[in-house]
Amino acid sequence: MSHLRSFFVMITVAVGIVMLGAAVFVFTASYNVAATDPHSRLMQWMLHTTMHRSVTARANSIHAPAQFTQEQVREGALEFREMCAPCHGAPGKERGEMGKGLNPSPPDLVEVGSEWSSAEIFWIVKNGIKMTGMPAFGPTHPDDILWSIVAFVRQLPQVTPEDYKKLENTLSQEHLTNEHDHTHEHDHQHYGRERVVVSTSAKCQ
Repeated sequence: MSHLRSFFVMITVAVGIVMLGAAVFVFTASYNVAATDPHSRLMQWMLHTTMHRSVTARANSIHAPAQFTQEQVREGALEFREMCAPCHGAPGKERGEMGKGLNPSPPDLVEVGSEWSSAEIFWIVKNGIKMTGMPAFGPTHPDDILWSIVAFVRQLPQVTPEDYKKLENTLSQEHLTNEHDHTHEHDHQHYGRERVVVSTSAKCQ
């Protein structure tokens, strides 16, 4: 009985020491929270391992499509350019200013995209990752858009810088064409309304 009591006393003392150490760590401002201060190797390992295991466990219940269509890949490329490339970069393109200032640095998805399953990538894009700068796009985007991003990320290792540049040019031209068509339609509707007003006024006179 005395041995059991001694064991519980030791556990209580150990927990107390840990809590005291945590309090000292928090309130003495010994930890530098600046994004310019790199993590230690131990901290990097702890954060990466925790994140990886957490994502894997929570993505187990997600059923990813067996394969993606070219239309999904194409739509995902457009979303990737707007939502992902500024931080992660793209084939032949460096990270943007925001991506260069994040700690930990956003991974190159060309290199690490194959480390994750489609379900895991979907979970990350939808839910985000705490303390990394990775936002959750689930609250603002429907699942079909998120799956299209997954479709394109899965294709990234096969996309060369030249391919991505051509794709960007194509997407930019399509965007300008769509804007022009929308503006033309708006002007046409506006002109039509003016004609109705003029015609109505003439009849009243």
